[in-house]
Amino acid sequence: MLGDDLAALTGRALRKWIRNPAAVLPGFFTALFYLALFGNSFNPTSLIPTKINGFQLTPPELQSIKTSILSQTFGGAATYISYLTAGIICLILVFNMAFGGIDLVLDRQLGFLNTLLTAPISRASIYFSGVFQNMVKAMSLAVLTFLIAVVLPNGLMLGKGFGLLQLVGIFGAFGLLAFALSCVFTALALSVKSIDSLVAIVNFATFPLVFTSTALFPEAGFPSWLSTISGVNPITWATDIARLLMVNGGTLTSSQQSTLTSDGVYLVAFALAMAALGYIAAREALAPI
Repeated sequence: MLGDDLAALTGRALRKWIRNPAAVLPGFFTALFYLALFGNSFNPTSLIPTKINGFQLTPPELQSIKTSILSQTFGGAATYISYLTAGIICLILVFNMAFGGIDLVLDRQLGFLNTLLTAPISRASIYFSGVFQNMVKAMSLAVLTFLIAVVLPNGLMLGKGFGLLQLVGIFGAFGLLAFALSCVFTALALSVKSIDSLVAIVNFATFPLVFTSTALFPEAGFPSWLSTISGVNPITWATDIARLLMVNGGTLTSSQQSTLTSDGVYLVAFALAMAALGYIAAREALAPI
């Protein structure tokens, strides 16, 4: 049965992952380094000079300027890390989805995939087991990154009225993005013949995907052509949803609720489309020669 085969193959991959500390522990440190380094070394509010034209700014004046920057440029986030957390989680999702297919390429090279192809197992279970095992790994890191952001000094400060509903909305958006990207990169991993080919392709694809979104930078600073690309980038949709809920909690305005709804609809449609297209591509890659 499809469900049994899917569960068995997914469970096998996750057991391999959990039993290998070298594969699990770097995720913790990656999340910590991204938040601590990006959140502090790239914090624009730390660049405000303490003296302007010979006049020394007082601490209240400095704080007022920082608050204005965060309010006007970074969506009203209480701290820069509050703005950045959603983008860092999306960044971690993208890179884990992109390189998660290496195990599938190894399975092909070591002959395990060929064994599966001769067994009475559906191609759908092989494909979607790759999708779900990568998704579980990446979402585990997403939860870990969120928790690290909350406990970091001067870290993530959740908006007023933040509760379970907002938490579900945040990880629902991340889950849809992870599923869609996993569908794409799993199909790619099943289509290539070597790890070198996979790494070359994902290195080419991931950086433009991240840097044409609002994951790390506000859209207000984008030129018009980049703003247009960002508007159709699924990372932007997921980041917008998570950031709105993190920063505003349960106090969303009507326009923010409209943005939340439209981005959610786009993400669902994108995830379904990638699942269909990914399965078609994987089925061709797994077809007998």
